[in-house]
Amino acid sequence: MSSPQNVSYLIFDIETVADSALVSKIRFPKDDLEPKEAITRYRAELMAQNGKDILPFTFMVPACLIVAKVASDYRLIDLVALDDPQYRPYHIVKSFWQGWKHYSKPVLVTFNGRGYDVPVLELAAYRYGISVPEWFNVGAHSYEQSRNRYNISSHLDLCDLFSNFGAVRMSGGLNLLANMMGKPGKSGIDGSQVQDYYDEGKIQEIVDYCRCDVLDTYFVFLRSRVLLGRLSLEEEQKIVDETKVWIEARADQQPGLKHYLEHWGDWKAPE
Repeated sequence: MSSPQNVSYLIFDIETVADSALVSKIRFPKDDLEPKEAITRYRAELMAQNGKDILPFTFMVPACLIVAKVASDYRLIDLVALDDPQYRPYHIVKSFWQGWKHYSKPVLVTFNGRGYDVPVLELAAYRYGISVPEWFNVGAHSYEQSRNRYNISSHLDLCDLFSNFGAVRMSGGLNLLANMMGKPGKSGIDGSQVQDYYDEGKIQEIVDYCRCDVLDTYFVFLRSRVLLGRLSLEEEQKIVDETKVWIEARADQQPGLKHYLEHWGDWKAPE
């Protein structure tokens, strides 16, 4: 395990699946539906209403969670899948919050995590009876509370950064920002397929997809440090090169990393 003082940022992403029994009980209490049938019906209703079959986060639990541990100099320390290879929701959530505290509450870094990933993990902590008073520090001044939207020393949501906290719509999202720098973006499955993959027992494919998303988020994070003047462009490119070597050294053991390298592109400096 990495030394707590070495980890300054936890860059993470989750993939979620529906709590089918809860969907059946809450959405269709009188229909006596089998859990899987309840999900199918609810997704069909959402598709008819919105053109998308994405369930609200309140019905979801983590299927996997990938964390990149990053040092204060922005170098990648490790990339881990929580509760690998069992991927049990309770253990994923418990490991996440325990890890955050173990590393002395490093800055959480996400892309749209404030709108989805973090609420899922907060509600899961409630569901499983996990106490996180350091995160729910509601007695502190509002601007010092970990959950304050503008407290980027606790949670840096890159979507908020680039959209000016929702003032504009970040059309294209993480996929667009990653592709601007030649990184893979959405080169495999996407989030809309996770439930079906999970139902088919394809958990490793979900994990590999999530791992690639975290790497994309990491490289977008690096460029954001250049934008904010925290990192020079030359140093960023050096870190990117080092990270590629780091990924190459582990690609044979992790298929998702091999896929990422196959779609790798280098950023071209303007002339």
